[in-house]
Amino acid sequence: MPDHGINVRAATVGDLEALVPLFEGYRAFYRYAPDTSAARVFLRDRLGHSDSVILVAIDDEANGAAVGFVQLYPTFSSLKMARALILNDLYVTEPYRRRGVARQLMDAARVFAEISGAVSLSLETARDNAKARSLYEGLGYARDETFLTYTLAVPNKTSR
Repeated sequence: MPDHGINVRAATVGDLEALVPLFEGYRAFYRYAPDTSAARVFLRDRLGHSDSVILVAIDDEANGAAVGFVQLYPTFSSLKMARALILNDLYVTEPYRRRGVARQLMDAARVFAEISGAVSLSLETARDNAKARSLYEGLGYARDETFLTYTLAVPNKTSR
């Protein structure tokens, strides 16, 4: 059931301080140690350089409190020769879960993808994240059974 006091909009650098605790909550969910100052720098850089689009859920009935976000990164599909988006982060604070906020954020991400001309919106989630998987599948996302995902950790002097 959608929460009617929630509005989703594109975040700006002016939303930075409201986004930091949400981002830290997201990282904590995946068992990363807190690092508020690094999170602030990371988000400021993403917003300042337009490296990503962050959509933020605002509770207008709670004095404009930020209660969730989704972060989208632009990329390209070489095979389709078109723009694509990676939905990298989705997080909703505990009191707002199971109130339709995640669905609102996901719907806003889809609309943004359509408007921006993207041909796909892809995401990854942990295998054991049953709630997220149920949401994604309910929204029409299909699990890729064709391609395997490989990751190479590349150590460098600027990574944390």
